[in-house]
Amino acid sequence: MAPSQNRLLAALPAEVFDALQTHLRIVKLQAGQVLSEVGEEVRQVYFPQTSVISLVVELQAGDIIETAMMGRDGVVNAVAALDGRISFSKCLVQFAGTASVVDVGPLREIAPKHQRFRSLLSYHEEVTFAHVQQSVACNARHSIEARACRWLLRMRDLTGSEDIGLTHEQLAQMLGVRRAGVSVVAENLQKEGLIKYHRGLVRLYDIERLRQSSCECYGVIETLYEKMRGFGTGDGVHHSDSL
Repeated sequence: MAPSQNRLLAALPAEVFDALQTHLRIVKLQAGQVLSEVGEEVRQVYFPQTSVISLVVELQAGDIIETAMMGRDGVVNAVAALDGRISFSKCLVQFAGTASVVDVGPLREIAPKHQRFRSLLSYHEEVTFAHVQQSVACNARHSIEARACRWLLRMRDLTGSEDIGLTHEQLAQMLGVRRAGVSVVAENLQKEGLIKYHRGLVRLYDIERLRQSSCECYGVIETLYEKMRGFGTGDGVHHSDSL
């Protein structure tokens, strides 16, 4: 499957995709762009293609901590849009790229007519909740190095690239730790030959050793999304990369 294709869209039955595709449009998302704030009415739903979107919690002191990361295997704010609810997360573009977007109105018209589509979106919501729970446990119990490796591997899976534009400050924010701690970890990983860091670009060199250095949470989260893809497929992957 091409990296530019959203896997959740690709898993839809043909009749659902045919009904949805006329309302989908491709947008370019910029790093740092805020797609929704906590308490805002959800107006659009995003299916990331090459972009990566973080669900974050913003504390009163200004700290931002990531609770989940969405990319080409997911969707942002779908169930909230269907149920007429507000956004409970701040949605921040972590990695610039493209996404397929649909307005709430058409989505609310299409979903009730296709139970399998509604079930897939609900299942995704459950996976996201489990993802958030795993992230909370990870932040509480695992070392900064293990969490950093988990985060880098997840980003690689979502972008399809070993090159990740990232500063120490950004990674520290997402992990909810001090910048100094991330700098030490990055230096150690570079000395061990797992990554190379230069001027805001991290290149992942040894994926297998990164997996070994990561905590169990990387595998748990990946398994969640693999099961979701299995839940969604049945009619086969049949959609073009254009949406």
